[in-house]
Amino acid sequence: MNNRHAIVSTQLGDLTLVASDDPVTGVYFPHHWVKPERGTLGDEVDAATDPVLTEATRQLTQYLAGERDDFDLKTELRGGDAFQQKVWALLDDIPRGATTTYGELAEQLGDKQLAQLVGKAVGSNPLSIIVPCHRVVGKDGKLTGYAGGLKRKQFLLDLEELALVKETRLF
Repeated sequence: MNNRHAIVSTQLGDLTLVASDDPVTGVYFPHHWVKPERGTLGDEVDAATDPVLTEATRQLTQYLAGERDDFDLKTELRGGDAFQQKVWALLDDIPRGATTTYGELAEQLGDKQLAQLVGKAVGSNPLSIIVPCHRVVGKDGKLTGYAGGLKRKQFLLDLEELALVKETRLF
């Protein structure tokens, strides 16, 4: 496996992008809650010299500028147990511009009592932004926990809401 990472500047600040051979396996904020050990990230490279990381940077930049609605990257969600993998799969199904709650995700998994475990799994998502954990809010609709901080979470939600408003005006 050819693990490597690059630190790239974005509208949300520096992000650490991680790739392993072809798939992107990580997108991390500087103070990310659950971050892999530095040694597992592989060598630090210049994203501009790595085709996978160059493309990930390009698509993230476009997304954060409101020029892209989704991602067309080969990704792989590594780590986590079977429960976390199920939660991460549910995150991918939350439509752009929509939100859901930890409790609603727990219900989809068959037990509303799992909401705290769902929260832990959401906070462990290794592909922030690409796998949209920012679309999960508290039961009262308030912003709660985000590995990148609540300001970044609000930015992402506002960005998606604005894109939907623009789309609606086109029709």
